[in-house]
Amino acid sequence: MPRFREEEGFYTTRKRSRIMSKIRRKDTKPELLLRRALWRKGIRYRVDSKKLPGRPDISIRKYKLAIFVDGEFWHGYQWNERKQTLKRNRDFWIPKIERNMQRDREVNRTLKEMGYTVFRFWEGELKTDLKKCVNDLLVHIQLRGNCP
Repeated sequence: MPRFREEEGFYTTRKRSRIMSKIRRKDTKPELLLRRALWRKGIRYRVDSKKLPGRPDISIRKYKLAIFVDGEFWHGYQWNERKQTLKRNRDFWIPKIERNMQRDREVNRTLKEMGYTVFRFWEGELKTDLKKCVNDLLVHIQLRGNCP
């Protein structure tokens, strides 16, 4: 793991560690918005299922549905454009984010092989158009529920 040196403009390792510890892996605001909306629609789910690859943020085994809420920075939203704007510590962040994107593709492939349908929503997408995201899920559930 690279060390950050103050003279290069980075925080000390202890301070950086404290900042990074504030970043949530689960129960983020967009994720909670989606979960509450699904609950209000009568959809019951599991959170962070350890039994599934990638630990989907929300999973519904009955409909073989895996739902991820991805942060724009960590998962490479509009990556080709954003990659050019990274100014600091590019040698660390570019490979890290590209590896996250690769892992997402591997998890999607594994879940699809298991018969799951994978939905990935960007945090910003949930904040701006929650209704559409919930509707996409409900349409899939209705189609899946009517199948024999």
